[in-house]
Amino acid sequence: MDMVKFAVVGCGNIGSRHLAVIEAEPRASLVGICDIDEAKCRRYTGLYNGVPSFTDYGEFLRRIDADVISICTPHGLHAQMAIEAAAAGRHVLVEKPMALTTRDSHEMIAAAERHNVRLMVVKQNRFNVPIALTQRALQDNQLGRIFMVQVNVLWNRMDSYYTQSTWRGRKDLEGGALYTQVSHFIDLLIWWFGDVVCADAVLATRNHAIEIEDCGTAQLRFASGVLGSLFWTTCVYNQNYEGSITIVGEHGTIKIGGQYLNKIEHWDVRAYPLPDGVAFVDRPNIYGKYQGTSSNHDHVVDNVVRCLLHERSQVVEGDEGLKTIEAIEMIYRNARLAPPLTVASHPAQVSPCP
Repeated sequence: MDMVKFAVVGCGNIGSRHLAVIEAEPRASLVGICDIDEAKCRRYTGLYNGVPSFTDYGEFLRRIDADVISICTPHGLHAQMAIEAAAAGRHVLVEKPMALTTRDSHEMIAAAERHNVRLMVVKQNRFNVPIALTQRALQDNQLGRIFMVQVNVLWNRMDSYYTQSTWRGRKDLEGGALYTQVSHFIDLLIWWFGDVVCADAVLATRNHAIEIEDCGTAQLRFASGVLGSLFWTTCVYNQNYEGSITIVGEHGTIKIGGQYLNKIEHWDVRAYPLPDGVAFVDRPNIYGKYQGTSSNHDHVVDNVVRCLLHERSQVVEGDEGLKTIEAIEMIYRNARLAPPLTVASHPAQVSPCP
């Protein structure tokens, strides 16, 4: 094999990104498209040289000659589609989150093992330039003991983000903001500091007519002993404000910031200065009126190709993706709902915490 054949199911915002990077990858070829929206199928068939398209997933799996199925559908569909793709003998590249429950995640991993295929999870933020620099510093133990980490995900999602979608904001298909907006951040924390072993959280839905939270705070403890705080919202006025990680260590402090972890905002590490001439060129995925996380899917696809051609790669396997789902489940399981907002003329009228 000198070329890896990809087929994509789900041609929404992120699926269209997969299509573009697959076409641009020299050692990849796009061999099939699947979406329940026939108009989308026609559109992308036209854009990508008449590649076959399907509206039925079962027929898609039976008829295409693909090595890898890229699953870019709503979150709640990931597990069953991945299991069916594995049963058809196809490797799987699944968008985040790999599933909405640890049970589904385990079943996906078992299906891949049973059918001797790879289950890989998209974690494109690991390729951000500031993330790679921080990873190197942590790997070399330049910060010494890590005491605390703070994450802020302060983003804007307008009402139209939810109302123009058939699945966003729904508990059964999206799951919650931790799965959609925050899972990449949680993945990075687990990668650096170990599994989440303790979590306490407060959730609220303040500004959207949806079934999931649009505001949340959580206190975390990791297997390494590091303490963490997580602060997330989709209620920021007008546009994304910040997606940041601040690490406080024995010999240094690092803040990775910008709107989507795309710049170093603070770097003070003993005997380990920030390298000169670093180009911070990470960009967000742009989806009309809102921005997503970094657009490093080209690195993801390149590493999938390297993996399947038996070269050194940095793919994230299913068992590693599972850790993020375990952490999110723990946070939601231990979360309390905040009481409704009240307008009080005197602080004594505000209800105390339970």
